[in-house]
Amino acid sequence: MQFPESWLREFCNPPLSTAQLAETLTMAGLEVEELKQVAPPFTKIVVGEITQALQHPNADRLRICQVDVGQGDLLNIVCGAPNARVGIRVPCALVGAQLPPGDDGKPFLIKVGKLRGVESQGMLCSARELKLSDDHGGLLELASNAPLGQDVREYLQLDDTLFTLKLTPNLAHCLSVYGVAREVSALTGTALNAPVFPQVTVSDSTKLSVTISAPELCGRFSGRVVRNINPKAATPQWMVDRLARCGQRSVTALVDISNYVMFELGRPSHIFDLDKIHGALDVRWGKSGESLKLLNGNTVTVDEKVGVIADDIQVESLAGIMGGDATAVSDDTRNIFVEAAFWWPQAVAGRSRRYNFSTDAGHRFERGVDPGHTVEHIERITQLILEICGTDGAAVCGPVDDIDIGHPKRLPVTLRVSRASKIIGMPLTQAQCVDALQRLGLAVEQGDGTLTVTPPSYRFDLHLEEDLIEEVIRMIGYNQLPATPPSAPITARLAPESTRGAYAVRRTLAALGYQETINFSFVNERSERDFAGNDAPIKLLNPIASHMSVMRSSLLGSLIEVLKFNLDRKASRVNVFEVGRVFLRDPLAVNSDTTVAGFSQPLRVAGLAYGSRDPLQWGAPEKPVDFFDVKGDLEALLAPHSAVFEAAEHPAMHPGRCARVSVGGNPIGFLGELHPRWRQTCELALAPVLFELDFDAVNSKQVPVFSSVSKIQPVERDIAVVVQETVTHAALMATITSSDTGGLLKSATLFDVYRPSAVAPGASIRPDEKSLAVRLVFASDSSSLTDELVDPAVQSVLTNLQVKLDARLRA
Repeated sequence: MQFPESWLREFCNPPLSTAQLAETLTMAGLEVEELKQVAPPFTKIVVGEITQALQHPNADRLRICQVDVGQGDLLNIVCGAPNARVGIRVPCALVGAQLPPGDDGKPFLIKVGKLRGVESQGMLCSARELKLSDDHGGLLELASNAPLGQDVREYLQLDDTLFTLKLTPNLAHCLSVYGVAREVSALTGTALNAPVFPQVTVSDSTKLSVTISAPELCGRFSGRVVRNINPKAATPQWMVDRLARCGQRSVTALVDISNYVMFELGRPSHIFDLDKIHGALDVRWGKSGESLKLLNGNTVTVDEKVGVIADDIQVESLAGIMGGDATAVSDDTRNIFVEAAFWWPQAVAGRSRRYNFSTDAGHRFERGVDPGHTVEHIERITQLILEICGTDGAAVCGPVDDIDIGHPKRLPVTLRVSRASKIIGMPLTQAQCVDALQRLGLAVEQGDGTLTVTPPSYRFDLHLEEDLIEEVIRMIGYNQLPATPPSAPITARLAPESTRGAYAVRRTLAALGYQETINFSFVNERSERDFAGNDAPIKLLNPIASHMSVMRSSLLGSLIEVLKFNLDRKASRVNVFEVGRVFLRDPLAVNSDTTVAGFSQPLRVAGLAYGSRDPLQWGAPEKPVDFFDVKGDLEALLAPHSAVFEAAEHPAMHPGRCARVSVGGNPIGFLGELHPRWRQTCELALAPVLFELDFDAVNSKQVPVFSSVSKIQPVERDIAVVVQETVTHAALMATITSSDTGGLLKSATLFDVYRPSAVAPGASIRPDEKSLAVRLVFASDSSSLTDELVDPAVQSVLTNLQVKLDARLRA
């Protein structure tokens, strides 16, 4: 909302500068979005009157004007404006005057000069040259009674500031200059000049019959007939200026009066041409198929959800939004009907947006307009009509017809002082709360530690105790709130060098072909039982949905839901992961800035792979992802740590295709195919492979330690041993690395597995055995290795294999 500061100060003039006033409003919740001067700076421009205008002898479009600026001597000024004529008063820039800066940003200085041989002692100005508007059709004509010689800035009140407020929807009572002044009075303690609405003389008994057929649309309808008005009367310049400074252009006197009262008092109204109304008016909901041509030229079709004002023949107005063209006032209007009503906000909200436009009236009515002063505002409108459009006393007014069938009943709201202190965060006394509320003009009844307020008719935002608490702190001042430091530590927590960070973990998984998902921490209780084996999940007191009633203790259920969501949309290949917290009962957990007593919230990383291992391509056949594909992904994720995979069981995974993942002897999670039971329940064509790991273990990394490159060549030995078919690769590697080689063994790599297709009689490998070939690498940093040093080390490895795995050297 935009308005001039001078208009505001007519209602309330606190001893504050413009900047201080803007700060006061902003800190009270009425954000001042912009402060703008009405006119740019210029000097020595006064009111002048053209007393003579002769044609320039050397130019067809120039005139030589004699201008009286109240200094005794007339000024000779050459002017090219088409409306330069004798008798008009215009802004005159004297010699030495500075006009507003041009496009180059520099002020324009007026000097004595010659135009086509004739001396010019100043300049007559247009509105565009003074940067007052974009009108450059001619000189800016002033009123005929403008004082000669008076500074134009003073005469036009250009030393004014435009306030632009950005109001929240609950501040409907501030959508007028008087409403803002009421707030300023409460904030500063300055007296409020309340408007007075004297009743005009009623000299005509005519009333227009009005029926309210939809009480849920309109709660109060006031109207008055005014006859014998002059619609061609000119709008006073002071009103034109104020409307312009509110962002509203002048239309006609009657329309301007209606708009002026809306900006002044927050009351949208409408003026009908009485002679164009057919019979009586009916306030009702629209009927399907009815149409109306609006004042903006648009023709709209209404239905049963749009409120209208109709006469006996047709719809004449959109209720609370815009009038119709059929009953609009014109230059031929003689008799009018002035309407001011209360429209229920819910009956107006959103209606104008259905037709892709918005109006100032609709903006106010859908937020709430005071239903208690329709009659007074009718009196104000009538007063202005008689002053501006009265025809030498011929205009006559009928009585105000006020139909009040029920407007909002304000229910008392009780504020507890102790509650206000707790919510605001500072100690308050009952006297402070009483003072704050009474300054706002609210009637307060005091109790023992409580205050009861019955909101006035113009306050649509006071329903709850918290609404009154907000009013209290607005009046006391947000700047009075104590600066209380947060209870949580605010020192930066530097990540140790032994961690790589969540971003690096996510990047690694993304590089392996997985896409990140983010899921709710709330899951179905059945999902917890099936995929986490959790029969006692942490239940929510107030779940957002019935299928999100417990806190998850595993990320796997969330990933299964993501898989089903994508499969329902015909995705054939799904590789996803999530980094998120799970929630477990933990009696040892205590309260801190990051923990809650009785519950632990560890961070985990989980993933799921489904469908083909690689995207469709020509270079390799399509192959479904399997356990070992994802095992390789985990080894890449955990590198340079060496992960150990050993058979285990998990509620969500296949009993024979599940492994526990360990690093450094510590279990960190599980890897495996989805359990056949859950695969069947979810109706999955293939078995997805899942993993879930402790994030801290994945996040850790080895701090690099310097070691010199050995200058001595290593020695390689290959061995092939026969072991039982049940011996795993992990068991083989663990046995080899635990052998006593004197620190010479640096690495061991399996490079061949042999299983005979058919066992011949006397063969060295039985059907339940296999041959594993391993390359051993030996090195020493101190001396070259000889067979005398390497052979005992190899023998130690073979002996250890024989003892622990019943292995034998292949012949």
